[in-house]
Amino acid sequence: MQRDDWYSAARVPRGVADPQALGVAVAAKDAAHFIGMPEGNTALAQAVVYLATAPKSNAVYKGALQGDGAHTVWVGNVLIRKVAEGIETYEENRNLVLTDGCHADSIPNLEIETGEIEGAGHASATARFDDEQLFYLQARGISEKEAQRLVVHGFFNDLIRKVGVPSIEERLLATVEAELAKNVLKELS
Repeated sequence: MQRDDWYSAARVPRGVADPQALGVAVAAKDAAHFIGMPEGNTALAQAVVYLATAPKSNAVYKGALQGDGAHTVWVGNVLIRKVAEGIETYEENRNLVLTDGCHADSIPNLEIETGEIEGAGHASATARFDDEQLFYLQARGISEKEAQRLVVHGFFNDLIRKVGVPSIEERLLATVEAELAKNVLKELS
């Protein structure tokens, strides 16, 4: 197998966000794509401290790993201070392992110093291709290669469609397709 490790992650905040964040994220993704990450290790960390009343924040991180030795660690730290009443927050990390030899670690942390919140939570999951999803698609005449491609696109599609800018959505979907072609789809050809 060609050693071409890949980890793609996205965060879509809902609520008040830095208007420059998307540009910075795209620049970072472009830099990582141009320079490459031959070691296949990616660390994502988030620290959120709520100091005001009634803010709302939801963050979703999704990643797909492929390539021998690809590894990611996500750390999500959320601290809700006593003065931050009425908070509503949710952090989510989902990883899809596409090839053998990959590993994903998720470390969600939630600390609440007040009982006066609307809601707070976190979730994390890492999984391989769902055999039942693949079987369902293949039983309807879809090839294994196309079934895997559809599952990965479905995994990212709900997040990509929340971007709301068609030109960026198209670039993200094209990036997913190009990365799949490097390992997952190449092995099935």
